[in-house]
This record gives sequence, structure tokens and C-alpha cells, in this order.
Amino acid sequence: MADLRCTIAGVKSPNPFWLASAPPTDKAYNVVRAFRAGWGGVVWKTLGEDPPIVNVSSRYGAVHFRGHRMAGFNNIELITDRTLEVNLREITQVKRDWPDRAMVVSLMVPCEEASWQAILARVEATGADGVELNFGCPHGMSERGMGSAVGQVPEYIEMVTRWCKQHTRMPVFVKLTPNVTNILAPARAAVAGGADAVSLINTINSITAVDLDRMAPEPVVNGKGAHGGYCGPAVKPIALCMVAEIARDPDCAGVPISGIGGIETWRDAAEFMALGAGSVQVCTAAMHYGFKIVEDMNDGLANWMDDKGYATLDGFRGAAVGNYTDWGKLDMNYDIKARISDELCIGCGLCHIACEDTSHQAIRFTQDAGKRRFTVIDADCVGCNLCMHVCPVEGCITMEEVSEGRPYLTWAAHPKNPQNLKAAE
Repeated sequence: MADLRCTIAGVKSPNPFWLASAPPTDKAYNVVRAFRAGWGGVVWKTLGEDPPIVNVSSRYGAVHFRGHRMAGFNNIELITDRTLEVNLREITQVKRDWPDRAMVVSLMVPCEEASWQAILARVEATGADGVELNFGCPHGMSERGMGSAVGQVPEYIEMVTRWCKQHTRMPVFVKLTPNVTNILAPARAAVAGGADAVSLINTINSITAVDLDRMAPEPVVNGKGAHGGYCGPAVKPIALCMVAEIARDPDCAGVPISGIGGIETWRDAAEFMALGAGSVQVCTAAMHYGFKIVEDMNDGLANWMDDKGYATLDGFRGAAVGNYTDWGKLDMNYDIKARISDELCIGCGLCHIACEDTSHQAIRFTQDAGKRRFTVIDADCVGCNLCMHVCPVEGCITMEEVSEGRPYLTWAAHPKNPQNLKAAE
């Protein structure tokens, strides 16, 4: 059986599956249930200074897409609304009772060194394994000069991270906001400040829907709505890209990454780890399906690793990073063509419609003895994959390479590159 033990920034856990800082980690009751179910660690919901936060009702919105509930999830909930004393007491007890599980505590206080120094000392006394600086929350707290208001300013990230490294012996994770034009600036700032790891992504600023009867953004609070943080399966592609950008960046110098964003299955987790993540954090999936999903995550990942011959997580961590490149370095000579299986085709015509209306008119429609047939016109097919993606039958349309033997050719060397045309003149 594959070894799922995980170590990231010195924090150890029996598997890489952690619960992210969110409602599922807001109290000992939830966290203990999670540990009993098999989660390797948690990031305790963000602590702040007393007096406690006051939240509103309602708090959640969602995007339900073609029968999939909560394909995207939105929240306007703030950090913990329980007292600091109660949270710290529960963290102490849970860590004492579950010493083998990762216990990282999320923190958010005003951008003042004294505030960070004070709360760090109290968290360190609980025996927690590390802290996560919440520089990502895009709603409510950002209007108070915290959360993404800090995370969008690299100078603030570096400054606060450096304060925390000076005032605690615990590993410091820096949670980054995706609400920036380039994730590398905040990531590099965290590294410059001495961060032991970065966590990403936090939620994306969003409005998931508008109630057209009450004419207010959802979730509606007494006739009004506010922007919130977007998460769930819909954000996974954005999160994967940002994780990969940091993993391949020389200036981030191999900083450990805790990957977050739309993780529901072991395969999602494996993709994050292949792009450089050392652990993964889950929230929406647990809120949707409950804590026991971790059983399938653990079994699925271990079985896949066994099949592939990976004895440990390090065997494939970052394995896809070297194949993540810029567009200009892709092979211009590589060519693929669509192939449609007559045996599997159900004659729906979606491939033909998509290609005829919106692409390259490369699929011919005919009728043979009353059967609808669709064939690919190789001369017009550019290998865009659209037909394969719209086809409702798995495996009916495949893509076949037709360029074997051609030399690797980048855009920089391509004869049609304007710079090469100019040089030829």
C-alpha cells in the first residue's frame, strides 16, 4: 500500500488531506468528527481579536449547473464569531487528544505588529503545529483593512510575514488571495518575508446570482446583498494555474505549497500535487457531502499510487511542473485529428453542430441507410478538441496524432514568425 504520510514546512500528518479554514473547522466538535473520519489535518477557522465578530443571516449562495448542486459556492461569512479564549482552549484540547494530526491555526488581526505578536504567543501556547496568515478573505474583513486588503499589497505581505517569523517558532503558512492580476507578486513577497509555506487559493470575489424578485444579489440579507468569496469545483482550474505558476517560479525557490480550490476527489488532489502542492485543503466538498468523503480520497489516491508505482507522495509531487510551459514554447509541428467511432456514435450531431457553427467545418454529415453518420475532414480539422468535449459518449471521439517524426518547432523558430520573416528579407 502506498505511503500517504505527508510533511509540509515541518508539519506532519498521516495523509495530505486537510480541512481548510472555514465553517467545518470552527469548533472542536467538528474537528474531532473530521479526525475520526480520517482527515490528516485541519486549518482551524480564522481567529481574530476580541470582541468576537458578528455575522449576518443568510450567508451562502451557490451556482447549480445542469444537475450538479453547488458547482460553485459563495459565502459572506466572516472569521470565527466565537471568543478567542474558547477557540484557544478547544485547540489545545484537540491537539492533545490527536497528536498525530496536523493542527494549523488561521489568523487575521489588524496590520499592527503588536497585534500579531500578542495572538501568536497565545496560539503557540496551545501546542498547534503552525499558523496560517489569512491574507485572502475578499469580503467583510477586507473592508476593515484585513484579509485581501493585505494580500493585494505585496509590501504588506512581506512586512507582516516578517513580523510573524520574528515572533513565533511555529511554521508560518501565508494564505494568498486570487484577487490579483499576477499571483507571483504576493507569493514572492511571502517568500521574501520568510514564509515557510504558502496556501492558495483563497476565495474569489463574486456575486453568484441575482434574486430577480427581490432585485438583490444572493445571498439576500433583508433585501440587500454583498459580494462574497467564491469556491467549489468551479474554481479548480484557476487554483491549479496559480499553484503551478508558483511551483515553477525560480524566485519562489521551491517554497512548499498547500493547494486549495475545488478539490472533491483523490484525482483532484493528485493533480494539485503533480503541479507542486505538498498538501491539499478541502472545504466545499466537505460541506456538501460530509467528512466521510476522505475515506474515498485516501483509498483512491493510495490505489492510484500503487498502480503507477509511486511509493510515497514525493514520487509524483511536482512531476507535471516541468511540462507546464509558456505558449511560445509549445510544439508548432504537433498535429492531431479527430476520429469518430461509428460503433459508439449515437447520432446526436452535437459534434457536427459545434464544428459547423463555431469552428472549422471539419465534420461531414451524411445519412447511410437511414443512419446518421459523421466523418472528419482531415484537411480542415485543426485538432482543437471541441468535438470530443461536446460529445456525450465517453470515448466516441478521440484525437489521433498525425505528426509523428516531425521535429519539435517552437514559435520562436517558426518560419512565419514576423521576426524570422524580417530576418529572411
